[in-house]
Amino acid sequence: MTRPPTDAEFTELVHGTWGSLYRTAYLILGDHGLAEDLVQTALARTYASWGKVREVAAAPAYARTTLHNTAAEWIRRKSWRRELPTEQTAETPVEPSDPTLRPTVLAALARLAPRQRAVVVLRYYEDLSVAETARALSCSEGTVKSQTYDALAVLRTHLGDSVVPFTTGSPS
Repeated sequence: MTRPPTDAEFTELVHGTWGSLYRTAYLILGDHGLAEDLVQTALARTYASWGKVREVAAAPAYARTTLHNTAAEWIRRKSWRRELPTEQTAETPVEPSDPTLRPTVLAALARLAPRQRAVVVLRYYEDLSVAETARALSCSEGTVKSQTYDALAVLRTHLGDSVVPFTTGSPS
């Protein structure tokens, strides 16, 4: 019989995964405060199930899945903000290798609907497959594909074809 994980091991998990979880949360939500809240909520839920963990090595993946599920839950709420206000519009697109592209990409991501944003982040930042993204967001694979297509069209409008090239077919 394996021993239950300790609080010290949970502390190590938090220190080891906070940055990665926060970056993902920020990309999904587009707000620093909400991203912190999402990570804290996901880690609190992880801790609530901490005694059931059999392999501490699998805990980061569990925390990440909890973060994805919590984000999807927040986005599905009717009270979720559908628009995030910005003080300025996106700048003219620049070359992808230019490090100043980041603010432009974040501004373009902020223009997406919450589910579209979540799909783009999970598919292209977290590198999840269509099936994994569908499971994380509790929706069908068809919804993931259509939301990805629509989101990329919006991003292409704001960032240009050189940053978000148009491809035919649907990656799995």
